Amino acid sequence: LLLLFAVMVVLAAVPSASVALVVTRSATGGFGSGAAVTAGIILGDLIFICLALLGMTLLAEVMGGFFALLRMAGALYLMWLGVSLLLSAWRNSSAAPMSDQLVAKTKPSRATLGASFLAGWLLTLGDVKAIFFYASLFPTVVDLPALQAGDMAMVVGLTIVTVGGVKLAYAWAATSLVERWAGWRAHRGVKCLGGGLLTGTGAYLLAKS
Repeated sequence: LLLLFAVMVVLAAVPSASVALVVTRSATGGFGSGAAVTAGIILGDLIFICLALLGMTLLAEVMGGFFALLRMAGALYLMWLGVSLLLSAWRNSSAAPMSDQLVAKTKPSRATLGASFLAGWLLTLGDVKAIFFYASLFPTVVDLPALQAGDMAMVVGLTIVTVGGVKLAYAWAATSLVERWAGWRAHRGVKCLGGGLLTGTGAYLLAKS
């Protein structure tokens, strides 16, 4: 468990597409959006853990095409979110500047939270790094055949704590930074930067699919 904890913390903290998504959604939609992305990422990881218990290596070979489709779907969805952010930034360019407090405290809508959750989930299911870890490295750290019900519960809890804790820390840091640097022009700049980052990440993932 200690070894698994260390490995998962490092992998969750290493800059990646999932980290970029958490930071971008948090910076543009608030901490709630970052938390929704984190929930989607955790759900994807838990699905991989269940598949690993069922023999994910064989499943990955049989369903290789399905994973490729998931990667493409996640990449296209990231690009759509990025373009939407860019359009939103330019569409509001002629609007009256909002107060710093309004910009910093805007609450995400249910649709925004749902989009963030779906983005995190799709990205994780199509993440080659996640697939490689749970199909190859995870079984070397965890003795899967020897796991009992209590052991499985501990692995699930450890995944939620490590992945969720690290991603939420990124979400909090991004939100705090934006609130300190609040203002209409700054908020527009964050949207442009985040939109460009998501679009570029999606295009890169699509090219690698």
